[in-house]
Amino acid sequence: MMRKVNLKVDMVPKGTHGRKVVRPMNPRYITIHSTQNYTAGAERHALALKRGALRSGKRPGGNRIGYLIWHFTVDEKVAIQHMPTSEQGEHADFSGPGNLYSIGIEMCEERGSNLRSTIERTAQLTAVLMKKKGIPLKNVVPHYHWPRGGKTPPNKNCPHFLLDNGKPGRKWKWFQGRVNYYYQSLE
Repeated sequence: MMRKVNLKVDMVPKGTHGRKVVRPMNPRYITIHSTQNYTAGAERHALALKRGALRSGKRPGGNRIGYLIWHFTVDEKVAIQHMPTSEQGEHADFSGPGNLYSIGIEMCEERGSNLRSTIERTAQLTAVLMKKKGIPLKNVVPHYHWPRGGKTPPNKNCPHFLLDNGKPGRKWKWFQGRVNYYYQSLE
């Protein structure tokens, strides 16, 4: 399965940008996102994270370090790991349980790419992480799952192409079915 995922490890260096502060984590969830960036694949997102280009306002109850960071970025060809799954990211809900306890996976939407391949690769990676970390399928959630205090609306329409009218529904259930299919094939 990992051969299909085509995992490449390209960590943001410890002590810089999104890993400026290292916070240990024992993951209980996997949070699925979409980049909503139509001009870049996984390699360009990895470079942006390493250069500190993805900033977010540091504020009480908000982003704790001033940078965005997540664990994996996936596109039609590759999955790239940016930080250990034993560290908290800044990708879901500021200082809430989404950041404190979940592995963040971003799916790329680069114009002209094969979104279906990206979704399948993400489902495969998710299944492997579930198996490795003992995370149940019910704890594979969309970014929408984590309300963001102080934002309107609090629940983000993310990943927008796997939500129905901005909320988990038929499309999200379909994605969970793909994850479960790959998870069952690991047993």
